[in-house]
Amino acid sequence: MAMPKTALDDIRVLDLGRYQAGPRIGLVLARMGAEVIKVEAPGGDESRSMGPRVRGQSAYWVQYNSGKKSLGLNMRTAKGKEIICELVKVSDIVIQNFRPGTIAAMGLGYDKLRELNKGIIMANVSAYGQYGPYQDRIGFDPIGQAISGMMTLTGFPGNPPTRTYNPVIDRITALHGTIGVLAALHERQLSGEGQCVDVCLADTGFSMTEIQCAAYLGEGTVPERSGNGAGLTNTYETQDGWVLIAAMSDNIWPRLCEAIDAQDLVDDPRFHTVADRQRESPFLEERLTAWFATQTIDSAVARFSGLGVPINAINDIPRAAKEPQLHERELLVEVPDPIAGTIHVSGKPIKLSRSETPAGSAPVPGQHTEELLTSLLHYTTEEIEKLENEGAIYRSG
Repeated sequence: MAMPKTALDDIRVLDLGRYQAGPRIGLVLARMGAEVIKVEAPGGDESRSMGPRVRGQSAYWVQYNSGKKSLGLNMRTAKGKEIICELVKVSDIVIQNFRPGTIAAMGLGYDKLRELNKGIIMANVSAYGQYGPYQDRIGFDPIGQAISGMMTLTGFPGNPPTRTYNPVIDRITALHGTIGVLAALHERQLSGEGQCVDVCLADTGFSMTEIQCAAYLGEGTVPERSGNGAGLTNTYETQDGWVLIAAMSDNIWPRLCEAIDAQDLVDDPRFHTVADRQRESPFLEERLTAWFATQTIDSAVARFSGLGVPINAINDIPRAAKEPQLHERELLVEVPDPIAGTIHVSGKPIKLSRSETPAGSAPVPGQHTEELLTSLLHYTTEEIEKLENEGAIYRSG
């Protein structure tokens, strides 16, 4: 028996998701080798219109949907729902991120899908979860940052609550969903049955502030924002840009002193412990600010890294996009694209030692409709044409 090339070589996924958190689950599973069928309403997924754009192609869209197959389908029609049900019978996972209750109202809730395929695993992604006090509310990434207190911890003291620029809540929710799906796949090998996975933006937000919430519930501790840090964990300006250092631990302290030619501080009793050094942050910042002002980014990074002190340039996007780490580790890979010609897409954030983790191109709307209906459901050409004339499906071109 030939060994599979990918870890999820035999897994099929129906991706009914929109925007980020739901589709990102599908993308990660596609990178692990699953066949992911992106179901797109007439006109294509609304995320295709979102910027920024690369030669006419949405850079947003491709990061969440490259490597998937596009099925052009109108789920609002009876025949469209029938096709979904038929595909459920030959699939392993369904991903959806409609508002709680919507998918059930469409006649495609988990109870219905389980009747069709008792092994089906359903990943439900929402703003506040499938149950709970706010389950009927809708929301996007910043909701998780707001409800959890995360926005009051981000930024500098005295400034308004601040959200992160990038959608960390969406991304982590997708990872939670992916982990849940993979766990359910493993459990299915034991039980023979699928189950539901329930992940949401609010829960992810609270996972980010669980330490601070636990400290408050236990001791009434209310944390304060610290900006980029203080003292030995902070940002410093060089002659041509900024760097960040993170050098709080006892074993790093002597190396940091050597890096800035301050060996006289190594045995100074004012700095013996981490707490001592935190208390003396203003003094240390003065010394560090003066030293970094004499350096370039490259010279500072070389000096600190050569002595085993954690440091990195604070890259702007142009510098980050050219980082060797990004390209040699294949975090972004350039693939053919039907609109842009070529475009960079999410590559291999997870590496497996034996299994391939392929990155594919993003499909055009309905690109694989005919292929999927004929190969999986054995529809004839005449049946496909009839469905297209009825508005239940569409094909590219």
